[in-house]
Amino acid sequence: MKQLANQQSQLPDLRQDWEHLLVEQFQHPPGATNCHYRDEHSICLSLAPRPVRLLQIKGGRTHRGLYGKGDISITPAQMPFFVRWDGDDNYLQIRIASRFIQSVASQTLDLNPDRLELISEFRTRDRQIESIGLMLLAELQQDNLGGRLYIDSLANVLAIHLLRKYTTTKTDLPIYAGGLTDRQVRQILDYIDENLERDLKLADLATLLDLSQFHFSHLFKQSIGIAPYQYLLQQRIERAKRLLKQPDSRSATPTILDIALACGFSSHSHFSQQFRQLTGTTPTAYRLKSI
Repeated sequence: MKQLANQQSQLPDLRQDWEHLLVEQFQHPPGATNCHYRDEHSICLSLAPRPVRLLQIKGGRTHRGLYGKGDISITPAQMPFFVRWDGDDNYLQIRIASRFIQSVASQTLDLNPDRLELISEFRTRDRQIESIGLMLLAELQQDNLGGRLYIDSLANVLAIHLLRKYTTTKTDLPIYAGGLTDRQVRQILDYIDENLERDLKLADLATLLDLSQFHFSHLFKQSIGIAPYQYLLQQRIERAKRLLKQPDSRSATPTILDIALACGFSSHSHFSQQFRQLTGTTPTAYRLKSI
């Protein structure tokens, strides 16, 4: 990525760099900037409570207009763009790696990645992108509470949506019906159970069955009834319950943090928040009731 000289400092209020996504929230007074992302496609989702007048120049075209909450602009990788805004602005920027888009196109849609061309959009409305954007914003605000598997799932859904709706090559998404076989389900569930403490990737699970990440997620949900990241969280909480119920031992009573790390949570607070969300109580209170 290369960002050209800015007329105004563009420091995000919130920022998270995942493997395929970089997500930032910006809140700025009137200003202007030039940008050029060499290896990433850029999506901007307006969060402004009041419409903001913008001037955009990209791809040899100029657009002026009011951008309100929910308006989206899309800029393909390698396309320089200039933006000037006349009022206090608040927006979410999602940068998705072009190599990831190419990989999803090849593995999931059987498209030639070298012929992909993303379409530039100055201002559009797209409920699915807006929904994904708001879920990513929630992850920023909650310090990546959903975990790696959750972000991978959102990244894949976003990539598929961009490929289907915002490329010059239109394609249908092949759907595999029927779910996973019983053997595949056992293989995946055993793998998850044996690796609950790891920060599992969607690719880890899909590779076991030689499926694309998108189709693995689709078939898993058909078979189990919930998404992979939801199942992983459930199993981590169930293991935590068992560890919290273990009788006290003067020599080795695991702390709440010990249990959190053993179950794949990044911190005491992360574990407590997820535990309370699923059980309605805190780990400490649950342990006291189990004594």
